[in-house]
Amino acid sequence: MLTTKKYNISVEATLEVIGGKWKCVILCHLTHGKKRTSDLKRIMPQITQKMLIQQLRELETDGIVNRIVYNEVPPRVEYELTEYGWSLKPILDSLCSWGERHIIKEHGQLCGILEDNGLNKF
Repeated sequence: MLTTKKYNISVEATLEVIGGKWKCVILCHLTHGKKRTSDLKRIMPQITQKMLIQQLRELETDGIVNRIVYNEVPPRVEYELTEYGWSLKPILDSLCSWGERHIIKEHGQLCGILEDNGLNKF
């Protein structure tokens, strides 16, 4: 008999899909366009290759990202948000805005605290 999972509050279902240290970061980068694994690794140098692949696979399983394999030699793989994944953009934008306010509250400024990687506005 299949048991239906129960949640105490609906945010648990959200965090089950996008929770953890890296998934929101990966998703924010993908809102700026398709990325290869090597692109994500370069812009997220603290993540291990193993963790990056694991997180991408989980996001793919949950229908949040598409894995596109090009029939080339050597094979090229890119990741992009699915239509369902794009529905997370307002949540990601809100998390970024709150994070900016928090950084300013704690450090007085964004410059020097946030990476100058072209994604952040100073």
